[in-house]
Amino acid sequence: MSDLRRSALAAAETTAGHLAAVPAGPVWRPVGDDDRAWLTRQQLPAAGRPLDDLLTDVRERVLPYPMGNGHPRFFGWVNSPPSPAGVLVAPLAAALNPSCAGGDHAGALLERTAVRWLAELVGFPHPPGAGLLTSGASLATVVAMATARQHALRRAGHDLRETGLYGHEPLAVYVSAEGHSCLRKAAELLGLGNRYVRTVPVGPDHRMDTAALRRLVLADAAGGVRPFLVAASAGTVNTGAVDPLDDIADAAREHGLWFHVDGAYGALGVLADGARPRYAGMERADSLALDPHKWLGVPVDAGCVLFRDPAGPRDAFSLVPPYLRDEGADALGWFSEYGPEQTRPFRALRVWATLSHLGRDGVVRLVRHTTGLARTLAAMVGDADDFELLAPAATSVVAFRHLPADAAGPAAADALNDALPAAVQRRGRAFLTGTRLSGRPVLRACVLHPDTTEADLGVLLDEIRAAAKEATA
Repeated sequence: MSDLRRSALAAAETTAGHLAAVPAGPVWRPVGDDDRAWLTRQQLPAAGRPLDDLLTDVRERVLPYPMGNGHPRFFGWVNSPPSPAGVLVAPLAAALNPSCAGGDHAGALLERTAVRWLAELVGFPHPPGAGLLTSGASLATVVAMATARQHALRRAGHDLRETGLYGHEPLAVYVSAEGHSCLRKAAELLGLGNRYVRTVPVGPDHRMDTAALRRLVLADAAGGVRPFLVAASAGTVNTGAVDPLDDIADAAREHGLWFHVDGAYGALGVLADGARPRYAGMERADSLALDPHKWLGVPVDAGCVLFRDPAGPRDAFSLVPPYLRDEGADALGWFSEYGPEQTRPFRALRVWATLSHLGRDGVVRLVRHTTGLARTLAAMVGDADDFELLAPAATSVVAFRHLPADAAGPAAADALNDALPAAVQRRGRAFLTGTRLSGRPVLRACVLHPDTTEADLGVLLDEIRAAAKEATA
């Protein structure tokens, strides 16, 4: 038996054993001093090491310190456990190791199906070629915003690819106060300037105020600034709120704006019980970002950007040097013509395998299970005297505060809620994170694990109470 075969079988056993042991272990634990030193300070060995030794190092020094997102009581950020099918096929994608820039091979061809399936799940119109997989929603947002920028300037008579960002008025982007930071980062990266990223206020429901959006657009147009893109959220990370997408689509059409929807986390929430009316208008977007590595659990990295018209991204990115010309390519060309990556990994295998394993019915069950638990947690918080619910559970995120009876005023309550996430994490039995709403520190729990139960929600609230007592002792 070859070294690779023997070590690969051992790696498979190690992987399966690790995943099986996760629910009974701590959600998270700090890295020990010796292992931290090994992880950060080891020297490159002069001579190569056997594969078995590498696997031993991973087993003893890496696997004991997970982020925590594989555990059913991990409620932090928007990070899911890995799907079994995605874990299974990841080594096979590595064994093929193709570049999915394009070409006539399985990696590039399967991506067409994976992207189409994602579009079908969320009900987004998908002409062939109008989408590609990315490293995540951050890059998907860059691709979408660059496409929108190219579209806006071409309509104004400027050739952006020839002259760059010179000789035209500033371009304004409109983002909700609850919008994800990747939108602002994309605008900065693309040279649009943070000065021209307009923050649109939200209402008491944490959804974009479309009347305020219209006022900002009109003021810019009158002031020599070109409005060109509005980004709405289909499930914010702070509260899970879904912006009024239909109204925003109307405003975008009235003012000639590119309509982008950030559905990285929440687009799949359209499959929850009774949720479809809340998402009305998402299908009208010019571009939509979503992350299969969030709600679906596709192992990182796997993002996606979808377009209404494939001509837009191709106009923004297509550049085919002579050594990459493919006379056998179909009319769609290569994926590398639709985004900034040339060498692209075989992300499609993990996406395809996860969706094939779940099926549409399994995806719907996952979404409905997790959104149902979020509503249950919101009800538990609302019924408790020592908790305060801050927003309805629109998707699978719950935003709330802990207000023990002995809290010594608002400032003390703020300090406590600011400290609680780290205190809960250190205890190891549950994991949640914090954020800010209206300037106040807030606890937020995101339910994504298919094996999370109502009992786990009770453990979470008990752990918050216990951590609060420790912090105030």
